[in-house]
Amino acid sequence: MRDPATPLLVADRIVKRFPLPMPLAKRLLGRKPAAVGAVEDVSLTVARGETLGVIGESGCGKSTLGRVLLKLHAASSGTIQFDGQDITDLSERQFRPLRRRMQIVFQDPYASLNPRRTVGEIVGLPLRLHEGLGRRDAEERAAEFLPHVGLSARHLRRYPHQFSGGQRQRIGIARALILNPDFVVCDEPVSALDVSIQAQIIELLLRFKAESGLTYLFISHDLAVVGRVSNRIAVMYLGKLVEVGPRDAILRAPAHPYTRALLAAAPRLHPEEGRERIRLVGDLPSPITPPSGCRFHTRCPAAMPVCAQMAPAETEVAPGHRVSCHLHGVSGS
Repeated sequence: MRDPATPLLVADRIVKRFPLPMPLAKRLLGRKPAAVGAVEDVSLTVARGETLGVIGESGCGKSTLGRVLLKLHAASSGTIQFDGQDITDLSERQFRPLRRRMQIVFQDPYASLNPRRTVGEIVGLPLRLHEGLGRRDAEERAAEFLPHVGLSARHLRRYPHQFSGGQRQRIGIARALILNPDFVVCDEPVSALDVSIQAQIIELLLRFKAESGLTYLFISHDLAVVGRVSNRIAVMYLGKLVEVGPRDAILRAPAHPYTRALLAAAPRLHPEEGRERIRLVGDLPSPITPPSGCRFHTRCPAAMPVCAQMAPAETEVAPGHRVSCHLHGVSGS
């Protein structure tokens, strides 16, 4: 029996770089190809039964991080432990018994569903791959499971294009959860949906968590959504985690200027409510040539000379609340 207090997933100093194409002539001259640093030196833990929200601007590397944790992308360096087992270098054959315990719900419910397969085939396929069921038995199980996501057995013979966006996302959730996994990466699962449908999908995911004790890594650029579903929040900027802490601490007392800027930019139900106005200048820098020192210093309203010279060390500002910022201690790494 595993100790319930032991984290379900531990990632240590994860790096993921994607090499860029290079002309043959330059390769023959021995030049090294440039690389996109999508994830840089990220360490995190996910406790059993919790939801860790990962938030940041588009292009910050949060989706790549989720895929690396599931071994859909191989990490360039670093280690990943799942349920106490180091899975970093496992082959696909060795990893297969664990694959059913680690699933993903994708952002685009249409692009992630095979348009040539029926709902019964899509939802039943994981059962065929991991439990060896025949087509008929797998589709029977799928028919039994569909009501749990708000669909019915009469949808089995239909194709993805015959459903609305919210219904397609329910199909994707059914495909991910029919194997009763332990850990699910939700990669912006509601960002492509209408607001009213977003609420329904969020409630569906929360219900599964309450009933099955699921553990989620919930990726989003929407602070309101992350605040609704998460126990803890990790803030990501240009491949790095800049702040991690309990949900209430992040939302009420953010320690990093970037987190404060995200909160200031979030829509408010009552615009007349006071809130600090923070304006970020410029776009997210290129991950091919990231800024020196603190990666946020080129846009940070509180930047100091040291920020361009030295990467900030991680500092614990409160129990379980960590931030990488020179405002909280000028000690480099």
